Amino acid sequence: MRQFTENTIKLIQGIPEGKVMYYGQIAKHAGNARGARQVVRVLHSMSKKYQLPWHRVVNAKGEISVKGEEQFHTQKVSLELEGVEVDSGGTINLDKFLYEPEEDVEWKR
Repeated sequence: MRQFTENTIKLIQGIPEGKVMYYGQIAKHAGNARGARQVVRVLHSMSKKYQLPWHRVVNAKGEISVKGEEQFHTQKVSLELEGVEVDSGGTINLDKFLYEPEEDVEWKR
């Protein structure tokens, strides 16, 4: 497995309940600031295998950006059950709910 993919998985697994991160933010911390689409690929292909809390990942505007009404509803409800406030359009206040990992995360050592 490539290092970026491993880092991405560890970052997503480390998002605490009640917090969110956005795709580009994860990519930057994982080692490729331009790798937001790769983060999407990891979420799509590895969420089940690694039990990733995919619902805690949103776009840079703080919006739920999954396709389909059922997935949108699932993500919105999952976030709300963790205490994240999501408006009817699927937007989260990043000032309040954004998670910023420590700079010296374990895998960077």
